Amino acid sequence: MFLQDFYRPLIGFLILAGSGSACEYSQGICGAWADGDIRIGVLSSCHSKVQRLYVRERPEKYNCTELNLISLVRTLAVVHTIETINNSSFLPGVRLGYYICDTCSDASKAIQSTEQLLAVNGTLSVQCEVLERPNVKAIIGARFSEDSLAVARLLSLYMVPQISTTSSAQTLSDRVRYPAFLRTIPSDVHQTKALVNFMKHFHWDWVGVVYGDDDYGKNALQSFLADSEAADICHAFQEVLPHYLAHNEIDKRIQEVAETIRLSEAKVVVLILKEELVSKLFKEMIRQNISRTWIASDAWSMSRNISQMEGINQVGDIFGFTFITGPNPGFKEFLQQLTLSPGSVNLYLEEYKQLGKDNGFLTEAVDISMTYGERLAVWSIARALKHLLNCSETDCPGERDFPPWKVPVSMCSAICPPGTAKKLLKTSCCHNCTQCLEGTYSNETNLPNCLPCEDNTWSLKGWTSCKPKDEDYWKWDGSHAIVILTFTATGYLLLLFTLIIFLVFYGKPVMKQAGGTLCFVMMVGLALSYTSVILFIGKPNVHICRGRQILYALGFSLTVSCILVKALRTFVSFLPPHRQRQAKRFYKPPVIITCGTLIQVLICILWLIFDSPAVEGFQSDQSMIITIQCNEGSGIGFGIMLCYIALLAFVCFLMAFKGRKVPQAFNETGHIILSMLINLFVWVCFTPVYLAKVNERYSIQAAAILVSCYGVIFCHFAPKWYMALCKKKEQLTREAYFSRANIHIDSDDLIPEITLEPGFIMGSQNTINSVDTGLGSINLEFPYRTLRKRTRSKSI
Repeated sequence: MFLQDFYRPLIGFLILAGSGSACEYSQGICGAWADGDIRIGVLSSCHSKVQRLYVRERPEKYNCTELNLISLVRTLAVVHTIETINNSSFLPGVRLGYYICDTCSDASKAIQSTEQLLAVNGTLSVQCEVLERPNVKAIIGARFSEDSLAVARLLSLYMVPQISTTSSAQTLSDRVRYPAFLRTIPSDVHQTKALVNFMKHFHWDWVGVVYGDDDYGKNALQSFLADSEAADICHAFQEVLPHYLAHNEIDKRIQEVAETIRLSEAKVVVLILKEELVSKLFKEMIRQNISRTWIASDAWSMSRNISQMEGINQVGDIFGFTFITGPNPGFKEFLQQLTLSPGSVNLYLEEYKQLGKDNGFLTEAVDISMTYGERLAVWSIARALKHLLNCSETDCPGERDFPPWKVPVSMCSAICPPGTAKKLLKTSCCHNCTQCLEGTYSNETNLPNCLPCEDNTWSLKGWTSCKPKDEDYWKWDGSHAIVILTFTATGYLLLLFTLIIFLVFYGKPVMKQAGGTLCFVMMVGLALSYTSVILFIGKPNVHICRGRQILYALGFSLTVSCILVKALRTFVSFLPPHRQRQAKRFYKPPVIITCGTLIQVLICILWLIFDSPAVEGFQSDQSMIITIQCNEGSGIGFGIMLCYIALLAFVCFLMAFKGRKVPQAFNETGHIILSMLINLFVWVCFTPVYLAKVNERYSIQAAAILVSCYGVIFCHFAPKWYMALCKKKEQLTREAYFSRANIHIDSDDLIPEITLEPGFIMGSQNTINSVDTGLGSINLEFPYRTLRKRTRSKSI
């Protein structure tokens, strides 16, 4: 009953019910048939040989000889089971018919018989056409694996179900190559494992193997060799016999194998052969008086022909493996009577009757328990039909004309397809199908629960698989990147333009007044800052994350340090003489620039050691996107770096603010104040936005860097462009500078607006010669007049 229940759903997937007139089958191909509403084909090796097979030159009729009683009994078991079902009420109103065709133990003949059953083409004289709904609805057979493999290829093409009761080759388990093949026995994989375990039990580690050259023998041999090697069992010899009994050299090979067995020291021999070959080999063993311990495969382990051979006791002990069998009620009585139902034709049975055997001969010559597989096959078909035709106790109203691949439906609820999961209702058989939610999936049918997606993958509702999340970062062709690159490229061009102007006018008073070589250092710092912005584009890695922050920190610190030198130069140059001498001791431009930058270097090194930037991905639980960006660590190092730049900018602002009232011709304090205010304002606004907008913080930082750099360019270098390119040459001479300075100081209009410090002596003159910037010098000489403080009149 277990095998019946196991094969019922499989046959239900393939079985076809149908009606219509039968083809006029040739008696030379199909030797037994009975009409019915639903017909079952049977492929049986009722004969063991094909005459003149080795001289066949044209597609003529096969002539089969040597009636095989075992195959005949198996065929009669199918007939008996079909008649038993027809005589019962199991399928009310439905009569099963059959067509039995002979394969003659030959694969080519098996294909011809299968073509006859299906009427595949017109090369044979059949009256059927290739139909989607053929008359033969399922086929039982063939007996040997060699024949079943050939037939299974053809039947799988049309998805006509094939059920074998004896073919055990492991290859037939391949559901891709043989999707329509089923069987009532397990494959040889289990049998060879049992053989090896049996040998291990008796500590037999030196054995010989004789096998047939058909698919059954080759597949079983490979499986046995693999299992025995794993169990440390060695093989004294491996001999092969031609599987076809009419082979020209079959007797010669039998003698050669017998000689090999005689000369070998192996006392145990495994025979993976069909019954007829074993019979020939044992006759030679008896003739040569060779005795061994024989291990029988399932193909001959229950053969009564071999067990009843004359002199069989001389060959030694025989151990065999067979599959589980069961009863076949009423079949023994059927064999004793051999009476068929009216309208049935069985030429094979007529040939047997011509042998003149008595009625009980078949039950004695053949072990009828081996026909249990045929009974299972027929009952599996019948049970599938019962479901397919919706049979009740009195009728089978279902449509009988279906294609072979029609699947009978008998379920409380429909199968849940991939992308859904079962939600059970009151019973385990009834359910609703619910779509998998986002972040889950199902890739099989009828899964009880949806499976969660793995890390960095995601799925939408109803998906059958999870896909890797898309990585989001500033791509080079993105809108953000294009805008940033445009402004960065413009900044580089402005620096190049400034460099060219400074090189052209290098050594002129306008460039000396701007700072000379100091400006080139500022350009280097700005170039580093612009380069850091480029590193914000593209997929970040740990080196990019570190590099872009370090480049900006060092570059802008270098720039602001140079601006600090310029602010101090102006502040010191216009101090009173006694204070100027004191301030000059601290005015060391190279030291100021170096220290200002080295402090930032130290901050960056400590930042990289203790809290280095790294790459991280932000992802939402309900998003297909992973945002790849840099993590600045805990933020302490990043904050100290920005605060240090802000401190330098604030000091510059204070120095410039204190020196804002010096003569206009030498006054850069306004430019310094404006550029530092822009920088401080930008970064003060940047901080809260950076902390609040996680996904936009790097676009904000890149914009802040660009604004700060542009502020320096337009506040410090743009006025120099104007002076160099737009002023007349005579206005750029040394004398013109001093003239404008004197005019500015001597102007009486400014005296009322200036409030001088107490103690200044009117009429004294101070001269400043060669104000040193440390990186260049400008020789300035002008009168510094002290003005007396006078009381302003109050305005009304």
